[in-house]
Amino acid sequence: MSGHSKWKTIKRKKGAADAKRGAIFTRLTREIVISSREGGSDIDSNFRLRLAVDKARAENMPKDNIERAIKRGAGEDKDGTVFEEITFEGYGPHGSALMVTTVTDNRNRTVPDMRHAFSKYGGNMADVGAVGWQFDRQSYFAFPSSQLPFDQAFELGINVGADDVVDAGETIEIYAPVEAFKTIADALHQVNVHPDESGLRMFPKQEIELDVESTLKFMRMVEAIEELDDVQDVFHNVKVSDEALAALEAA
Repeated sequence: MSGHSKWKTIKRKKGAADAKRGAIFTRLTREIVISSREGGSDIDSNFRLRLAVDKARAENMPKDNIERAIKRGAGEDKDGTVFEEITFEGYGPHGSALMVTTVTDNRNRTVPDMRHAFSKYGGNMADVGAVGWQFDRQSYFAFPSSQLPFDQAFELGINVGADDVVDAGETIEIYAPVEAFKTIADALHQVNVHPDESGLRMFPKQEIELDVESTLKFMRMVEAIEELDDVQDVFHNVKVSDEALAALEAA
């Protein structure tokens, strides 16, 4: 399993700060609003919205909350709140590079919060494009292997344009070009597979390796950024070793 996926799993097991602060619902709501605003309120025709709603249901978000978020995005429930998507680029300690996606209703709050999180751990924000060239955008899906045997998942993925299908033990991961996202998601939906994670993600063209202590310091920075209310996801180029993951899980 990729370091990104393992880190997400560890956070879920530990009941990460997101759940304690209700930030999961906040982030899911914003994703639904943005998806509905950009592609309309029809779940059947707006694939990004369908995925956002599926994620919300998986987290047991109340139906009323989901429907209200869809209406807000479609302009049917005008509460005066306008969200925008902003992607931040920056450098962390030891030459690490990060891409941070956010959805915010107040750019003037988000920018200083992000700058503080970077600087607190020895990093700094970068200009647009300074870091982005180090990453490739890909479709990504991860789902429990109990939902579909690997052989079937591999055949399904390859038949609908995946670049790679990975058996990661309890999880199966699918990597694919951006343009194959909807096709693969539809194929998974047809065989009743419900991904724990799915979306367009940024993957580093080349990872860097740090010692355990430096990795822990770096991941504390990642966690601090992830806990900001406006942050949707964090992508980076640090390869998290099994030893570092064990230390993170024990922390």
